[in-house]
Amino acid sequence: MSVTAYIALGSNLGDREKNLDRALELLRTCPGITVTRVSSYHETEPVGGPPGQEKYLNAAAELETGLEPQRLLELLLEVEKKLGRVRTEKNAPRTIDLDLLLYGDVVSLGPELILPHPLMHERLFVLVPLDEIAAHVVYPLLDITVRELLEILHAEQDLEEACRNSSESSGDIRKSGARRYRHKPKRRLSACA
Repeated sequence: MSVTAYIALGSNLGDREKNLDRALELLRTCPGITVTRVSSYHETEPVGGPPGQEKYLNAAAELETGLEPQRLLELLLEVEKKLGRVRTEKNAPRTIDLDLLLYGDVVSLGPELILPHPLMHERLFVLVPLDEIAAHVVYPLLDITVRELLEILHAEQDLEEACRNSSESSGDIRKSGARRYRHKPKRRLSACA
């Protein structure tokens, strides 16, 4: 039986576009995987990791697969390795990064595989390209679409920016009424985040 899965692709070392293209080529040669849609490529600032990193090129792809989710993840890791990915430190620069975002409506909180991807709902560099190809796909933990996740993330970032701007311009955040937002912990949309 075939399942629709979504992956994120990213690169910030070497020829980034060639790295993404090559990863997609290798995925197309894997038995049990058909690449059905690919977003455009988006250049983004690095998030986390060591300072001084180059910008990333990010994309999302839709796959049809008969593979189990764990086997699909293993193939993604094999493609990364073939393209020179070396894991040294968290969020370090990389030739290629392939993340399994969604696998049908499967929710897995296992030690080796977490689905949906535990941070996808917090990352514009994931949601923007994913929205291009899967806007109406449902995020199974909250039963809302990728488009709705993106809108929530944009709203959260707009609110954070408004609070920062208000604080900077007034010198006293209480004058703007924004204090009630400032100290609340960031709401997590995923039970596994």
